[in-house]
Amino acid sequence: MQSGPRLALEAALPPTDLQTLLLAVVRKRASAITPARVAQRWREDAFVQPSAQDPRKLSALEAELWRRLPSDFIGVELSPVAPFAACAAVAGVDQNRVLTTTRTSEVVADQTVVLALEAARRRTAQPGAPVHLAAAHRVLRTQRFPEGFQQHFRLLALVSSGRDTGSGRTEADMLLAHLRFYVEALSALFATDVVRVRVSSLGPSAVSERWIDFVLPALEPLPGNVEISDDPGRTRGRSYYRDLALRIDLARDGEEVEVGDGGLTDWTARLMSDSKERCLTTCISTERLVALAR
Repeated sequence: MQSGPRLALEAALPPTDLQTLLLAVVRKRASAITPARVAQRWREDAFVQPSAQDPRKLSALEAELWRRLPSDFIGVELSPVAPFAACAAVAGVDQNRVLTTTRTSEVVADQTVVLALEAARRRTAQPGAPVHLAAAHRVLRTQRFPEGFQQHFRLLALVSSGRDTGSGRTEADMLLAHLRFYVEALSALFATDVVRVRVSSLGPSAVSERWIDFVLPALEPLPGNVEISDDPGRTRGRSYYRDLALRIDLARDGEEVEVGDGGLTDWTARLMSDSKERCLTTCISTERLVALAR
């Protein structure tokens, strides 16, 4: 559709009427699709291809991670879809990277965004206590990935949110809780590999000071196969995260594989319209971990 008619359609129709029109269009188009065409799409469409990982191994690994996760983290079983523009509005992600439905929803592309929505809801209902949430979920993204990567994959994500108590202490407590879990779980499950955690300060802040004088000492002594280092050259996610970001790799036979990422965000602060709210989001790829399991 050309830009003129498209803009006219968007301007002329209220959102509910536009949705009704789109539903009618896709219903009409669906009536013309044959089983042979569906079979062809099943063979060729990267969005619908099954995962290459054994679900038994994936389930077993995730069960072990859940077993090791501290009870402070509340498990959440997410819907396959999130509110329309959740990633765009909260995380600033281009909507073209998200699979949008013809209704007012989108397929979950990042469950940390959805967990932040739930954390903001719970924090608003009970503002006195910090919230720690976790979800294992299959996400789907529409950007092109390098050969060998799939459009959908499972992540185990953690999101913590709480009110600022000053001097970066809230952020430090959340960082310590997340990193203790990842360090202890990954060092045990991949005992013959090196677990490397790289931490990037994204600018001078109280959080960077608390990282040095509180979080690092509290993680000691580290397991023998865990290394934590500074990564001042990080460029990815600098507009996405605030103050501090981290990356987790597994090293084996001289090669490294990235298995996790995270950082501090302003998501719950904006969702709650409260600049004192602090939020940490992290995740690990359980499918990559299964592929690396011996």
